[in-house]
Amino acid sequence: MSEAKILINELLVDIFNRILAIEGEELKKAGVTLSMNEVHVLEAIQFVQEPSMSFIAQKLGITVGSLTTAVNTLFQKGYVTRYRLPEDRRKVLVKLEDNALEVLKIHKVYHDKMIDAIFEDLKVAEDEVLINSLSKVASYFKK
Repeated sequence: MSEAKILINELLVDIFNRILAIEGEELKKAGVTLSMNEVHVLEAIQFVQEPSMSFIAQKLGITVGSLTTAVNTLFQKGYVTRYRLPEDRRKVLVKLEDNALEVLKIHKVYHDKMIDAIFEDLKVAEDEVLINSLSKVASYFKK
């Protein structure tokens, strides 16, 4: 593997791990007791057009089985409810409870602060190359 590939791999892994660690610490400071995976499941539920298990799993890039495990835990903790529509009893839909919405507000505040700090410290708005590169990396990982 070339030195550039090794460096890019190390940078991506380091950035990912640091963001998750800092995010977890900040949420704990704010009184959130959920894992980061659980918070990200709540976030996916919030932003899907149809809150069905299959759509949520697709958004997260995981299997419905893995999502079922996470949703069961969130249900037991009181953060989500599951329901079925009378017209299609096969589909399981998930709804966020009020305490989940509070967690997501706290999570959004963290992300807003992180992005504000990046714009302030790195002058990202002036760096089109960085923005284009990050867009390409994000597109790659969506495939």
